[in-house]
Amino acid sequence: MRIAVLGGDGFCGWATALYLSRKGHTVAIIDNFARRLWDYELGVQTLTPIRPLSERLNVWQQLTGQTIDVFVGDVADYDFLSSTIKTFQPDTVVHFAEQRSAPYSMIDHKHAVYTQVNNVVGTLNLLFAIRELQPDCHIVKLGTMGEYGTPNIDIEEGYITIEHNGRKDVLPYPKQPGSFYHLSKVHDSHNIMFTCKIWGLRATDLNQGVVYGTVTDEVTMDEALINRFDYDEVFGTVLNRFCAQAALGFPLTVYGRGGQTRGFLDIRDTVRCVEIACLNPAAPGEFRVFNQFTEQFSVLELAEIVKTVGGEMGLQVEVDHLPDPRVEAESHYYNAKHSKLVDLGLDPHMLSDSLVDSLINIAIRYRDRIDPAMFAPQVNWRQAHNERRIGGKAKQPVLVKETV
Repeated sequence: MRIAVLGGDGFCGWATALYLSRKGHTVAIIDNFARRLWDYELGVQTLTPIRPLSERLNVWQQLTGQTIDVFVGDVADYDFLSSTIKTFQPDTVVHFAEQRSAPYSMIDHKHAVYTQVNNVVGTLNLLFAIRELQPDCHIVKLGTMGEYGTPNIDIEEGYITIEHNGRKDVLPYPKQPGSFYHLSKVHDSHNIMFTCKIWGLRATDLNQGVVYGTVTDEVTMDEALINRFDYDEVFGTVLNRFCAQAALGFPLTVYGRGGQTRGFLDIRDTVRCVEIACLNPAAPGEFRVFNQFTEQFSVLELAEIVKTVGGEMGLQVEVDHLPDPRVEAESHYYNAKHSKLVDLGLDPHMLSDSLVDSLINIAIRYRDRIDPAMFAPQVNWRQAHNERRIGGKAKQPVLVKETV
């Protein structure tokens, strides 16, 4: 297949592009390197040293003989995106090219607006380009489990059967997003569903949980191919932060009571889920939703797991509780269905199989790059404006223009 990976220089996109290339597909990466610019803006760096994309791809070609095409530009620029779709003519587009951090979207007005415009307009551009230039192309869109929020009922996969006043219908599952980022994802889902209905496009929405791990078979082939490990409080994940803190002997910082529960999956399962969606495309006019995660954990459960495993490895690990800077329920019901991808062949990896080699050992290996100042929460979701602190000094957030 000819598969275009939008955002292929980022965490999920990079692993996916290499995986699909190694499987024999013709792959193109479309990216404007905005993810690298956001690190510069915030004064942070990924724990693992990431090489320039051109160097990464040169090493990949030397190791495998596989060439991955690169188109540098912004999906929010319709002329660029439509020209790229026309040139590459993909059978499938895997869409990762969005600002994906909830805390980033909550810094202030500019970051909220940027997130919504970048994400929603970029997806609209893709929908129009596919309709006009490649109408049979299958869109595989990265959604998020955060669209659902934390309802007090079971979370279904995209749709729910409702009986009301003696009548029955199957309707989109109610959305209760908790940030401007998650709201942008809801808007995406509505726009994609609408265009599938009126234009006959085909799309799969992968409502993904929190992804952990740096290791896939492809990125372990050479140091130059290593993937991101974000542990800062804006783009990092809670599990990455715990592992970085454990590597330095810092207390694991749990927000509030730690009852916040989410779905999690290994990066190896992310790439496999994308492949499954590509090989089993939606029908014309179909907008389907897969909940993409393998296990559920609360924040406190993750902290206790890292504490136990870290202790067995000889690390000094304690747990500390901080006031929660987010507006969220710190204890809630959470039971989300996630059977469709398993039915199509997903054989999940478990956190217990990945925590040491793909997380803690990576944190230990690169712990000289860890900046403890990045552990503390600096974005308060109750405020309309936040200051970023770098090197102990307050710094006003500066929105980096998304150009190369």
